[in-house]
Amino acid sequence: MKRILLILLLVTATVSTGSAQSIEQQTKKREAIERELELLDKQLQTTKSQQKTSTRELNLIQQKVSNRRRLLSQIEADIQYIDHQSRQKEQEVKKLEKELENLRDKYKHLVYNAYKNRDKTSWILYVLASKNVEQGYRRWSYLRSYSQTMKNTAQTIRDKTQGLQKEMEKLADMKLESVSMKTQREKEYRSLAQEEKKAKEIITTLSRREREFRSQITAKRKEVERLNREIERILAEAAKANDNAGATEIAKARVLSGIFAENKGKLPWPVKEGVIIEKFGQHNHPVFKHIKLPFNNGVNIATSLNSEVMVVFDGVVKQILVMPGYNQCVLVQHGNYYTFYTKMEKVRVSAGDQVKTGEVLGILTESEGNSVLHFQLWQGTSKQNPEHWISKN
Repeated sequence: MKRILLILLLVTATVSTGSAQSIEQQTKKREAIERELELLDKQLQTTKSQQKTSTRELNLIQQKVSNRRRLLSQIEADIQYIDHQSRQKEQEVKKLEKELENLRDKYKHLVYNAYKNRDKTSWILYVLASKNVEQGYRRWSYLRSYSQTMKNTAQTIRDKTQGLQKEMEKLADMKLESVSMKTQREKEYRSLAQEEKKAKEIITTLSRREREFRSQITAKRKEVERLNREIERILAEAAKANDNAGATEIAKARVLSGIFAENKGKLPWPVKEGVIIEKFGQHNHPVFKHIKLPFNNGVNIATSLNSEVMVVFDGVVKQILVMPGYNQCVLVQHGNYYTFYTKMEKVRVSAGDQVKTGEVLGILTESEGNSVLHFQLWQGTSKQNPEHWISKN
């Protein structure tokens, strides 16, 4: 019996802890999305101050739409979770109310019997009328414990009443939270509708400028190809150098590569705050779907104006480049892995420098009133999707 009770207590504690963790985790997710939306708003306000509507504004609006949908999905999950918890809490309250009702009935019965037999003489005679000593002792023990039973029952009623009050307060808080979340959900739906409408308006405006965008894409493709050729050349040279390295250097690189790989999905972001507005891979133009954009070997992260760029892992600065369209760029080696940071106005490191996780590499340049970091991650000469490596939080 004791073992069963212990198991039940452990299960209850685990469920309670899991519930608290779940609420905390869901709140963190929602807050992270809300912070991204705030940052996108700031980016949009700056972009709107430009004279001409641009694909940058469309990218930001579309990312806001995507984030708003994520936020609504999270809010829906939160509402369902809170409502589920409320239903469970209601069952707990009903159970407590039933237990309290039974205790009160028991207490009434005890009080009634005590009142009927309030004459102490009758109690003494009841004991003295016992057939033998053993029966007398049992009667005496019963009478002695009767008073204590009444006191214990009264205390239990008080404790249960207080417990019931607390559970009812928790239930009321849950219901208020559910109402609050549902109100926020309606607000977010209205915002989503406005943002989708704005995106359509921008697409209509930009759709009249296909010739201009074709020219921009051609120029952009040349910049990307030039950058990719240079990176691939550097990585190929690095691979040769690694093959010719001494046994000690190879062993160190292997250890560092292993540690880097273990941190997949946990690497810090290369900027303090940011939102990915252009993803890894091949994509079509946001307006002209029949036009393919240059393959993106990394991700583009919109961030605050002139933000600091930070290295995501321990390593050594392999090279600093200056490339058209990408300003100053820094390539950092982490064993057999490489991270590449571009579009910096100022660089604070030099080739050959040893750098630690979070160390500032440079300051981003301004573009259309904002700052955007182009970030790449490579395993040897194989490009990786940075979103699979950096932390989701």
